[in-house]
Amino acid sequence: MNTNREARTEKRERVALPLSVDLPNRHRHVRHRLTELGLDGLIVTNPTNVRYLSNHVGTAGTLVLTRSGVHLLVDFRYQESARATQASPGACPDLRIWPVPASYDEALVHVLAEVGGSTMGIEAAHLTVARMEWLERTLASRGLAVALRSTERVVEQVRLVKSSTEIEMLREACGRLGDVAGAAFAAVRVGITEREVAGVIEEAIRRAGYDRLAFDTIVASGPNSALPHHRSGSRKLSAGDLVVLDFGGVLDGYCCDLTRTVSVGAPAPDARRLHAAVREAQQAASEAVKPGVQATTIDAAARRLLESRGLGDAFGHGTGHGLGLDVHEEPRVGPPRGDSPGVQLEPGMVFTIEPGAYLPGMGGVRVEDDVLVTDTGCEVLTSVPRELLALP
Repeated sequence: MNTNREARTEKRERVALPLSVDLPNRHRHVRHRLTELGLDGLIVTNPTNVRYLSNHVGTAGTLVLTRSGVHLLVDFRYQESARATQASPGACPDLRIWPVPASYDEALVHVLAEVGGSTMGIEAAHLTVARMEWLERTLASRGLAVALRSTERVVEQVRLVKSSTEIEMLREACGRLGDVAGAAFAAVRVGITEREVAGVIEEAIRRAGYDRLAFDTIVASGPNSALPHHRSGSRKLSAGDLVVLDFGGVLDGYCCDLTRTVSVGAPAPDARRLHAAVREAQQAASEAVKPGVQATTIDAAARRLLESRGLGDAFGHGTGHGLGLDVHEEPRVGPPRGDSPGVQLEPGMVFTIEPGAYLPGMGGVRVEDDVLVTDTGCEVLTSVPRELLALP
């Protein structure tokens, strides 16, 4: 057991170190997009995007990417760690670290005055109207001819396709979920509470070497299993319950996500049929994955299967979501939406496939795996049995 854990730790370190080699390519792609938009630079305020472009990890930080440089603004809490990153294999090329003595926005005005550029993009989804208006007023009051222009998904579009380094990190993260699932299955029994099972799962996530939980663990039993995002509570598991187990971890910043539905003791015939339909829907969705198809096509494949089993109304959420530095990122794998552009699948995209069916009063089933789009279809990154296990 210890040898296996040591081997995993060694692999994790080998995978994590080359991240800096990805950064110039990321910068190049973002700068190409800025040129298309007629922008001199981009002000990045989404913490995940800041990390993606600089390897800075923190709850605060602003990044300014220009045609020729990368400028990271950090307050006192992160200045030493930012300098340490720059002295490590994760160093960001051409990065200049700027201190934030008081206000991030005040410091940003100072940086914009020095780095130049007449038109700078902002991340409209991550900078409030109030902050943008303050920046515009302050820039104008200081005689700085810098126009701020809203942008959408500039960095997120680059993040959609993972590099070979990121793929290996995600493979490692997803591969460790097998041990966590084993601990979860062993914990399920009559009389234990949902919250106690969640505690076992979360301890197994820590024991497997993950940095942290990817999200709050879901253990939904009996009638609660018909609630897709039930919060694990004090209900005790009973014989015949369906139990939805949804959990994930973060390894070196990259997220994985798995759901399995099990039965406490022998499942009823209706429960078996419900589980079989969801498994078939997941299989149909997986078989639809290939480069060039729309992400909505994957959702449609799962939805058609469940509709054919009379369960169309029981499936009310999307079929999947992207995985990476965020546990929910692009691509969105769901029905078409007027307020969200469609995404055409490309090799290197990673997302979940997690159809479900929920029947109030009886229970629900969800089966989820993480997949990588390949040149010919998809590779399933998670490897945990999908059948309906009857646990004591």
